[in-house]
Amino acid sequence: MEITEVRVFPVEEEKLKGYATITFDECFVVRDLKVISGTSGLFVAMPSKKRKDGTYRDIAHPLNSEMRSAIEEKVLSAYKKALEEGGSHQDHEHE
Repeated sequence: MEITEVRVFPVEEEKLKGYATITFDECFVVRDLKVISGTSGLFVAMPSKKRKDGTYRDIAHPLNSEMRSAIEEKVLSAYKKALEEGGSHQDHEHE
């Protein structure tokens, strides 16, 4: 499974720094990933839903550390490029 597109939408909030949409194999989209500023730098949070008890549960998430790292690397790279360009950024990769 390959990440074929990343779109990032920066925001100016205290901890929330942006939203991202990623596409896998040009045929499956996951929206509402979040770029968060944490104590040890930026990280990517998966889309989640608030439960009745007030906790959050991921709606979609990687099942292994390799895919989590790949997603985080691509999203954070696109986020940094979007900041440099002053807006949202699309990253198309077709191999």
